[in-house]
This record gives sequence, structure tokens and C-alpha cells, in this order.
Amino acid sequence: MPEPSRGAGPAAGTPGGGPAGTEILEGLFFIERGYLSGNHFACRSPAPVLIDTAYASEIPKTLAGLDALGVPWRETRLIISTHAHCDHVGANRAIQGASGCEIALHAAGKAFLDAGDRRGPWWDYYHQEAAPFACTRALEDGEEIPVGPHRFRLLHTPGHAADGIVLYEPHAKVLLSSDTLWERDIPVITEAVEGDGALDALLGSLERLEALEVRRVFPGHGRPFSDMRGALARARARLAAYGADRRRVGEDLVKRILVYTLLMRGDFAEEELLPHLLGTAWFPDTVVRYFGPGRERETYRETVGALQRRGALRREGGRILTTVRP
Repeated sequence: MPEPSRGAGPAAGTPGGGPAGTEILEGLFFIERGYLSGNHFACRSPAPVLIDTAYASEIPKTLAGLDALGVPWRETRLIISTHAHCDHVGANRAIQGASGCEIALHAAGKAFLDAGDRRGPWWDYYHQEAAPFACTRALEDGEEIPVGPHRFRLLHTPGHAADGIVLYEPHAKVLLSSDTLWERDIPVITEAVEGDGALDALLGSLERLEALEVRRVFPGHGRPFSDMRGALARARARLAAYGADRRRVGEDLVKRILVYTLLMRGDFAEEELLPHLLGTAWFPDTVVRYFGPGRERETYRETVGALQRRGALRREGGRILTTVRP
């Protein structure tokens, strides 16, 4: 999820109430979403292939968008999930239940699903809404995946997620970069789950992308862009800053997940939000890891104040809510 900012939101909707889609290759549509849901893709055919399916609470919008594009999602043949985080797999179970489709993840993600592991994909760690589904196919680094008339090469890109992948179409030089590369930000780094080598792993993944010839990047969050070299340079600079000051990893994490919590669960009474956070796995763990024990209340006050000054949070009638649109 990108850095929260006031007014961040989805692309213009379709008349049917779903998000709009843009055809990026013959029959393949890019669907841009807001802060709560990851962007996703749909290959329109009698047996559609979908790439990611957004967040669970937005299933009606996701399906309405597919309907508006003329994608018969009840006949879906395959869902390719770029990783198992909740904002990318939200409609997997619903679509698989309606269509009987296969769902493919990198082998690391399939291992999470097969073992019933809800921490590996962050679901329980961040107290996120996610419904288990049957992962029927393990994807491997370097393999080619047909998506309609197109063939994409898969690259395993851990760092943000152990099972993270990107998809590259070499003829049109199109990169579906998921959460590995955004235009002006980097994703949440969760070392408590991904391990202390997560920063180095993401840096290695970015170096793999640099070897590709890319004309257009379609990320997991935010708008498409063409300047991949510039995006890589900005991402490396942010990772270097994280390495130089480890507190920044924790500061960014707390800000983003606090906003995401408000998007997932709605506004909170002021006296209820901190107790809620203290009852999660992630908040006390993050505070101890980056700021030291006993600093939960101070971290909460500083984070809420910073987000309020930025305009991403506001207080209203004794409640705290986010101004960021889902």
C-alpha cells in the first residue's frame, strides 16, 4: 500500500458502479483501484484469465467492473495472484466458487494456503479480512504464462512479500509490477514476517527489473507510468534511507497500517482506537522492534498527529476517521 495522502482514490467508475478498465494489450484490461484495493487485470475471453482480485469488502465493485467490461467472470479459467496479501486476493474465493477456476500463486504463496498459514500472507498479523481459497497451481521463477493471446514471463520478486511476482510481456515490453515497483513510493516492509533480510531482498528484486526493457509499467497501486528507471532510482533511494535510519521503516509502517485499519473497519471513537491497536499483533510488535518497549502511547500520539497534519486523518465528534478514499 502506498504512502497515504488526502484524496487518494480509484479511477473513474463505470456506469454499473464498478471501477473503469483500460485495454493495455489486445483483450487485456488494467483496472485501477484506490488505497484499499490493489489494481488488477482481466483478459476478456469466453474463459477469462484474471490477475489479482482486489479487497474482500469491495467484491461487489470488483464484479461490477468485470461485468461492465463484458468479462464473463463466472466462466473464469484462471486467477493469477501476484501475492497472497489481502488487497490482491479478496475476490478469489467468490470467483472460484462461482466458476471452479484454478488459482495460481508462486510456490511460497501456495505453501501458505496449503498449510492454512494466515501469518505468512499477513492476514492475521495485520488483522485483515481474507477468505481462504484453493490454490491449485504453484508458479516458478522464469516460467511463461499464457494470458489470452499473450505470453508473460514470471519473475519472483520477494522483499515486500515472500511470494511476490511480476509479469513481463517482452514483445510489447509491458511490466505488471504488482507491489514490487510503484512510480514514487515503495511498499510496506514487514520484517517481523518477511525477516530481517527483507530490505536486501527487495533491493535484489529491483535489480532484476533493471535488466528488463520496459516501455510501460502497470503497478499494483497507483497509475501506470513509463519512466521505470526513475521509479527504480527513487525506490533504491528510499531503501537506502531505511537502511540508514531503521526507525523510518517503523514510522512508515505504522502510518500506513493505521490508515488501512480505518479503511477496513471504519472510524473509531478516540478512546477505542489505541486499545484496538494494542490488541493487534502488529502494533505492539512494531513499536518494540523500531522504537523500544513502553513507547506504544507515544508512538500512537505521534502517528495520529503526523497523519492529521498531513490531512490523512481528522477528528470529528469524538471519533477518528481517515480522509483517504478506499
